[in-house]
Amino acid sequence: MVTTSKRVLVTGGSSGIGLAIAHGFADAGYDVTICGRDEQRLRDTKLRHVVFDVCDETATANALQQLGPIDVFVANAGGAETAPVSKMPRNMWDRMLALNLTSLFNGARAALPPMIARGWGRFIVVGSTASLKGYRYVSAYAAAKHGALGFVRSLALELAQTGVTANMLCPGYSDTPMIAQAIDTIASKTKRTREDAAATFTDANPMGRLIQPKEVAAAALWLASDAAGSVNGQAIAIDGGETA
Repeated sequence: MVTTSKRVLVTGGSSGIGLAIAHGFADAGYDVTICGRDEQRLRDTKLRHVVFDVCDETATANALQQLGPIDVFVANAGGAETAPVSKMPRNMWDRMLALNLTSLFNGARAALPPMIARGWGRFIVVGSTASLKGYRYVSAYAAAKHGALGFVRSLALELAQTGVTANMLCPGYSDTPMIAQAIDTIASKTKRTREDAAATFTDANPMGRLIQPKEVAAAALWLASDAAGSVNGQAIAIDGGETA
């Protein structure tokens, strides 16, 4: 392990891809802090943590001010709720945009100025294949993720001459608690076996499996490296070829 002085903040870091990214950076010698809304879950990770809601602009700004300058900001916090458009309540639409899109604006406003002042930084967004294509019953989520990619691409152009980059990782269905819960829900509602229910997600991947969180973490580590200094405004699909 090579120790580095670079500081990393991972939002939504208490489980799934966020936790894998946090461990990946910690194992590589970075100074890592994770954030989320559930303090007990954060404590259970044994990683340094701070509690705040990424949807709250003031709370985000205050937390980043208390933490001090961050070199790598990983905007991983997000979530999906399902409903056809005809039955979707307006508050679901608003929640999805706040969590998956507006939170990026909050994070960028708080994290980027110190990076720009120092002439180096990485703003990494964990998006989804839903940033690149549509899916049934998650129109609010897909709309937010598409918007997130537009935000990242525009931000990248604004940052292009500052030494700071902005990029998005777009994993397909991944081996996370969120997908595990979805599989259980499908199995319960359809009376299918859990294996058959899991095929709903694995069949979307030409490799026939779920994406492993550590694969996303490896990509995040590369984006944070000096070797990726010219990678800017990109949507990197980690999906086994689903969006090829």
